[in-house]
Amino acid sequence: MATTEVPRPTLLLVHGAWHGLWCWEKLELHLIAEGWATRTVELPSAARSDLPNVEPLAGIHRDAQTVLKTLEDIKGPVVVVGHSYGGIPVTQAIANARNVCHVIYLAAYQLDVGESLYGFHGAPEPEFPTGVIQPAQDRVAVAAFYADVPEEEAARAVRNLVPQSVRSFSERVTQAGWRTIPSTYIICEQDKALPSEEQEKLAARASAVHRLQSSHSPFLSMPSKLAALLTYIAHGSRPAY
Repeated sequence: MATTEVPRPTLLLVHGAWHGLWCWEKLELHLIAEGWATRTVELPSAARSDLPNVEPLAGIHRDAQTVLKTLEDIKGPVVVVGHSYGGIPVTQAIANARNVCHVIYLAAYQLDVGESLYGFHGAPEPEFPTGVIQPAQDRVAVAAFYADVPEEEAARAVRNLVPQSVRSFSERVTQAGWRTIPSTYIICEQDKALPSEEQEKLAARASAVHRLQSSHSPFLSMPSKLAALLTYIAHGSRPAY
């Protein structure tokens, strides 16, 4: 009897604050070696020097538009992976996407409607959200983001960090796609940037929860283990035709 092969979803990787496409390179090598198609998104809220940065700088809504445009360009089902801040524009974008079959929050902000990153942490939202937040440097950045990453690689990562718009931390979510799309949360147990206690609160909103014994950036410290976990989750996310 003839059978119809169900296509693997594409994995769309969305980076967090201060980061860029470079942070996914090691993980993508592992995923591609296992036969998975990957795509990445460069969020405009990360104020790179090669782009014009004039006020108003990009916030979550412009980031979400960028994510949604990328989703529209992908044929077939997609599993979206949002890391850290990247979970916020992902949450906003997937509410309007037709091809997302699963969303994975990797030590990420799985916010609900009306919430902002500042608000989640109990910090005041600035009335005029202008300017940028400079990335942490040297040992502070390594301790926060790359505590379990080899020293030289961690130093390279710190050099790649760029300023992040204040607006991205203060704008509020207006649509929460995870309320209608299955979601999985990956808690990074050794995380110092978004402590595991905070991740537990966010993970309570997800359909399923997994854990890694990693710091904030398992795509650099344990890309093979992370790839294996993502593919395990994505295999279960294939659409039933």
